[in-house]
Amino acid sequence: MRMKLAAAVAIALTATPMAATADGEVNIYSYRQAYLLEPLLNAFTDETGIKTNVVFAKQGLAERLEREGRNSPADVVMTVDISRINELVEKNLVAEVDSDTVNKNIPENLSHPDGKWFALTTRGRLIFTSKDRVEEGEISTYEDLTDAKWKGRICTRSGKHPYNVALVSSMIAHHGEEKAQEWLQGVKNNLARKPQGGDRDQIKAIAEGVCDVALGNSYYYGNMLMDENQRPTAEQVNLVFPNTNDRGTHVNISGISLTQSAPNKDNAIRLIEFLSSPNAQRIYAEANSEYPANPEIKPTGMVAEWGEMKPDSLSLQEIANNRNAAVRLIDRVDYDG
Repeated sequence: MRMKLAAAVAIALTATPMAATADGEVNIYSYRQAYLLEPLLNAFTDETGIKTNVVFAKQGLAERLEREGRNSPADVVMTVDISRINELVEKNLVAEVDSDTVNKNIPENLSHPDGKWFALTTRGRLIFTSKDRVEEGEISTYEDLTDAKWKGRICTRSGKHPYNVALVSSMIAHHGEEKAQEWLQGVKNNLARKPQGGDRDQIKAIAEGVCDVALGNSYYYGNMLMDENQRPTAEQVNLVFPNTNDRGTHVNISGISLTQSAPNKDNAIRLIEFLSSPNAQRIYAEANSEYPANPEIKPTGMVAEWGEMKPDSLSLQEIANNRNAAVRLIDRVDYDG
């Protein structure tokens, strides 16, 4: 499978090309954009003297690692969404990391039981509501989305998008498959239109009067507020942290894994440890309006101004394990149809 690179080429944050092995280097495959990683990796190099080389891609990193096998130059993979991360585990492309530092900094529910991945940041799956047409407090849980009062008033992106698959997976974990299917059917019954677009498009749809309620990730909202062209649209919605009074808001993650082939394993583990540290957690979370995975580090700036988010403590690995069941439910109710 041909991999589509972010800029059609491998991009290094240093001038040095990626080498299979070299003293003082660590090689990174990443789905995350360059502007998010650059301040982090510069700080890592400043602190350790270890050079970082990065390949940025939009898709296909698992396939590339499979193709390269033991000859892969990659030491770590940085990616988003628990299902993407778990794909690396299922294909036996990543290795265990046993680090007291990382285990201390990253909670168990945000890491693999055997240390094959660790969350670095989290993002909440929020409910957005029209400031003009929905009263504050009128909706407070994911379960509320099935209320008949919202018929024809809800917008979402495709049910098969990884962010919605993860949400359905969490509903299975909390309620079982039968109740989760009833919930998903209830949400579908209340849709204002067929699922389409991305999370920003759902906020835009509220502003345009297409719907009054939408699902979206917290960082999209934050990025819209930071964009002067999109800010007027984002300012027309309120955000709701669902299920604050019970289990908490469903979260997804960005994370990191050590590859099986890592030629610079010690440097890679130092990078993972650094990225779990308080300073790196602040830098990384602030770069994309996200939440630190380290619970000791509180969000700052705009994200802090939104109010406290109580995250669901459900293991992200359990969510990953429910993925196939979630996809079956989405197909069964023909959510996108």
